[in-house]
Amino acid sequence: MSPQSVRVAVVIGSIRTGRFGPTPANWIAAEAARRDDMEVDVIDLAKVWLPDVLGDRGPDPDTTDVAPAPQAVLDLAPWLAAADAFIIVTPEYNHSYPASLKNAIDWYVDEWKAKPVAFVSYGGIAGGMRAVAHLREVFPALHAVTVRDAVAFPDYWELFDDEGRLKDPQRCEAAARTMLDQLAWWGRTLRTAREESPYPG
Repeated sequence: MSPQSVRVAVVIGSIRTGRFGPTPANWIAAEAARRDDMEVDVIDLAKVWLPDVLGDRGPDPDTTDVAPAPQAVLDLAPWLAAADAFIIVTPEYNHSYPASLKNAIDWYVDEWKAKPVAFVSYGGIAGGMRAVAHLREVFPALHAVTVRDAVAFPDYWELFDDEGRLKDPQRCEAAARTMLDQLAWWGRTLRTAREESPYPG
């Protein structure tokens, strides 16, 4: 990876049976991988199987030790920590994002800190943007930075063919390019800042 490249983790937020999430995730991952300034990993929460009940991350009351995180949480942590930037792929369920995604966000703290987050959403007429609006309130609490532009797929079932390809790629390529440009800039900028001085939070 060149010094100017950023490592991007694409996170598939839905774990429902029959979910559509891998389709837009694979599309945005391919768009990012075509660039010469990004290296891409895809993290599928349906394969990670994080516990759905958050454990006590504080000291074990019976010892002086910190309570250990579950193995699935420990296994995913290095992938998130290695990322310079994130793309969250989310549907909209009842005007918000899935519980599986909130669960994954809440298991981690330092892995998100001082890093940029972009969004790809899908849904009905709103294209999942109400879910994104809620996520934009969550990530700053973890000291992450959300990029301004996003990619949304309204009435997504009409936009992709049976093979998962966009019927009209040009419709979304410009939006993806703008979002990825912003993500790359923030990824490089915040990585340099973290290297020069630890984030104070």
